[in-house]
Amino acid sequence: MKLPDFQYFAPATAGEVVRMLAAHAGEAKILAGGQSLLPVMAFRLARPAALIDLRKVEGLGEITIDASGVRLGARVRWRDIEDDKRLATAHPLLVEAIRHVAHYQVRNRGTVGGSLGHADPASEMPCIAATCEAELRLLGPKGERRLKAAQYFLGPLSTALQPDELILEVHLPAWTAGRRWAFQEFARRPGDFALAGVAAYYDLDSQQRASNAHIGVVGACHFSARLPRAESALNGKRVDAATAQAVGRVAAEEATPTGDFHAPVEYRKALVGTLLERALGEAAARK
Repeated sequence: MKLPDFQYFAPATAGEVVRMLAAHAGEAKILAGGQSLLPVMAFRLARPAALIDLRKVEGLGEITIDASGVRLGARVRWRDIEDDKRLATAHPLLVEAIRHVAHYQVRNRGTVGGSLGHADPASEMPCIAATCEAELRLLGPKGERRLKAAQYFLGPLSTALQPDELILEVHLPAWTAGRRWAFQEFARRPGDFALAGVAAYYDLDSQQRASNAHIGVVGACHFSARLPRAESALNGKRVDAATAQAVGRVAAEEATPTGDFHAPVEYRKALVGTLLERALGEAAARK
């Protein structure tokens, strides 16, 4: 299906992008990778009057790693994350999650900012942002502001991003040495949207018990968020098979998926429990 008519702009600075967004009063959309936006437009689910392409805006395609953590510019592609060897130690959970994003062709074009702006709870990057307590840096007509992921994600495909704001970057806090982690996802075919997935990490205290547990889900929640009850069930425990199974049961009860023709609610909830049990087993075995 052909796209509806629209105006096209390719400004050179982030400030110009924001001014164009404000001038179009909610009738313009940002174009980064276009992997979500263009199909939506093709099906006439969105008919923006203008597309504002970020391809000429400098600084949005950079990956920065320092003592504070990892910063991903809004135009960083999934391929860029896969190819950056530093991230294998700087943020291995991010790297593993991105391997599950769609297909190779999509990962060549899809971007961090596009995924966070679209905020599909069945996508991997919003899950990682929520699980890892990421902070988003936004630019609007009144200047910059920063939002934690818990403040940013509001509902299905709904965020605190205003129509005249641009995502500049997302900051993932520094990764702790010795941290245990795992990412598990299940889809009918490789590259399909996941029926469910989990991201999990925890640190170990002096008694080799789990602490600072963080657990998030993909495709089994109304919006990207953590599972605090499951985290509490894990903290303070030695992570063995019995603990993994018990925490998985808590997660299955806590998850709030919706049912559809792909899978009913009960199946998705059970899948969350099974995937988390596997993820904790994998994390515990990690050297």
